[in-house]
Amino acid sequence: MLDLAAVTLLVELASAGSLAGAARRLHLSPMAASRLLAKLEQELGVRLVQRTTRSLSFTDDGLAFLPHAQALVEDHAAALASLHGRSGEPSGLLRMSASLAFGRKVMAPLIVDFMQAHPRIEVELQLTDAVVDIVAEGLDLGIRIADLADTSLIARKLADSPRRLVAAPAYAGRFGVPERLDALADHVCLTSSLAPHWLFRTASGRRRVSVRGRFSANSLDAVQEACVGGLGIANLSDWHIREELAAGRLREIVLADATPEPLTIWAVYPTRRMVPSKVRLFIDALAARLAGPS
Repeated sequence: MLDLAAVTLLVELASAGSLAGAARRLHLSPMAASRLLAKLEQELGVRLVQRTTRSLSFTDDGLAFLPHAQALVEDHAAALASLHGRSGEPSGLLRMSASLAFGRKVMAPLIVDFMQAHPRIEVELQLTDAVVDIVAEGLDLGIRIADLADTSLIARKLADSPRRLVAAPAYAGRFGVPERLDALADHVCLTSSLAPHWLFRTASGRRRVSVRGRFSANSLDAVQEACVGGLGIANLSDWHIREELAAGRLREIVLADATPEPLTIWAVYPTRRMVPSKVRLFIDALAARLAGPS
């Protein structure tokens, strides 16, 4: 019988692209990983991988065996998920990524509640505004707020993410607020390198607007703080500024001829025949949190 640990290593090797990377994901030493791979090749009687000091590539036999290896690993995961589902006690490490602002505002509070409800689940959360290759990083789940272009992943829409034009009362008191879209050009706008243009819905269709101001940042949290401080107008997601609007630290600007185009919040995960229960449970919990009180 094939060693499942060795088969798992081969699958991780395909996505990580290096033996060292696969070893790190499986918490193995490079030497132990090399021995596992050699053992698997010996059991199969073929060479699966060609290795040099600088590169690694799958042989024809390795490429032919890889789908079977993936199926073995997925079947094993599915069997465990089935058992955990019956026992009602999902377990294991859940590795996820999200943007910095969304992770701080939405994910972190939810994770506290989620881990208290599921004490056998461990969570590792990576926060970055870069687009993460969840397969290469060995993640179970990624949360993205954008248009999706990667069709190699399974995606589930969690919620719409309305955006609002906002300004601090101090800014509105000094400079007023725009009433129509073209008037934005006469105001100081706080920009982010993550969204250098603002998109609006108008009666004539979608419109992209170039905005400028004295302050720009690669962090939406920094843009929010600058806006609260009265430096200008910002275009931010509802979940990001809900507390500031409720407290009166920001006020919404409603244009007569345009509305900010909403984004979409997606859960993305690697293509699998069966999603682990820990992933499914968290996605459901996040969707419920975003839906708000029923």
